[in-house]
Amino acid sequence: MRQFDVAVVGAGAAGLSLTHRLAASNRAAGRRLGIALVEPPPGPARPPERTWCYWERGVGRWDPVLAARWERLAVVGADGRRRVHRTAPFSYKMLRSRDFEKYVAATAVEGVTVLRATVAEVADGAERAVVRAVDGAGAPVEIAATWVFDSRPAAPPPGRTALLQHFRGWFARTPHDAFDPSGAVLMDLRTPQPARGVSFGYVLPLSPREALVEYTEFTREALDTPAYEAALRDYTGRVLKLREVEVTAAEQGAIPMTDARLPTRAGRRVFRIGAAGGATRPSTGYTFSGIQRQTAAVARALERGAEPVPPTPHRRRHLAMDAVLLRALDTGRVDGAAFFTRLFDRTPLPAVLDFLDGPSHPLRELAIGLRAPVAPMALTAAECALRRRPRVRPRG
Repeated sequence: MRQFDVAVVGAGAAGLSLTHRLAASNRAAGRRLGIALVEPPPGPARPPERTWCYWERGVGRWDPVLAARWERLAVVGADGRRRVHRTAPFSYKMLRSRDFEKYVAATAVEGVTVLRATVAEVADGAERAVVRAVDGAGAPVEIAATWVFDSRPAAPPPGRTALLQHFRGWFARTPHDAFDPSGAVLMDLRTPQPARGVSFGYVLPLSPREALVEYTEFTREALDTPAYEAALRDYTGRVLKLREVEVTAAEQGAIPMTDARLPTRAGRRVFRIGAAGGATRPSTGYTFSGIQRQTAAVARALERGAEPVPPTPHRRRHLAMDAVLLRALDTGRVDGAAFFTRLFDRTPLPAVLDFLDGPSHPLRELAIGLRAPVAPMALTAAECALRRRPRVRPRG
């Protein structure tokens, strides 16, 4: 059985981010931490191509492979009014998974062994954990590692509220100039609204004639593909007034938005990272920034020789506030389109982004909270306090 210091299971955003950071630590320290990256072989087990968006200050780790970036974001309210905000000191960035994968493959080489196999089991142990998998030819693959970081998606445990951020996007091309590549549309709330939750359009221009156009909902149930297609036709035609649209590619997905507790520890030697390890911000579905904070902390711990328990990358008070918002949307106490229109109308966008990314000051957060509909949010906060969340005991 091959032995490694670290095994990373899964080659999505979390697995690749951690692998890249560990390889960079090897290069900087001149050491040889043995890293195994176990990713599925080509076939149905590999996730489809996808796009990640996030915001950050200044130059970032993934800037060399960005598909686009914007310094202005627009929010179009349910009232039809367009609110354009500068993002400074942040930039809003777009990254395609295929470019990300190629970049990591080319740069994360120090100490990394890539094994293309579908993992069937991760068995914990006192001194090492064992990863059992099957390669593309059906042959068994078995490795042992001091630490295993499992980034595979997993169904979240029960919570008080469970919504989905679910979406379908078109990479759209038009015969004439139709988009403004100097800015993106973060939320266009002129879409038909569900009885509970919220729906919106999302436009990321790549050129005057190309953009990623998405239809997104925050609701309990995902739609089927024909329903998403109908919603996108309605949005591009009725709302955006695009007469001719060529769809060159499409992507579709669903991200859990839940107040369930997601422990990162799965055993003595096994940890969860990424969405399964609580990297997703419950109120938005954004995950990529949380992954970066989580994997950076793991890499620092390994550099120090400490136990590399991945942190939950969101503060407790933010998770508590997110739980209230999710519950208010799910119960219908808060009109989702009106809530987000009001939020972006009364709060500078950089302050909202700062809050959603984590480092905001409590006084700023209080000011944001007071701009929400106070009575229904207070009622929902009391309900969340009284209604206990199902507890899940971490192993190990």
